[in-house]
Amino acid sequence: MAEKYTEAQKKAIDTYRQKNKERTNYLAKRSTSKNFISKHATLEDLEELKQLIKERESILQ
Repeated sequence: MAEKYTEAQKKAIDTYRQKNKERTNYLAKRSTSKNFISKHATLEDLEELKQLIKERESILQ
């Protein structure tokens, strides 16, 4: 099986991640939350999340 990335690509990815830590963390957290909601959340979890979303929306507006 061939390597997924060349050494130059790996270095570029690492450099990007170092320079953009906040954005990288944001994207990872967003991905985790979407995965949880779509694959693991119970009805109780979804109800709690709906409430949290409403609260957050009111703060942002």
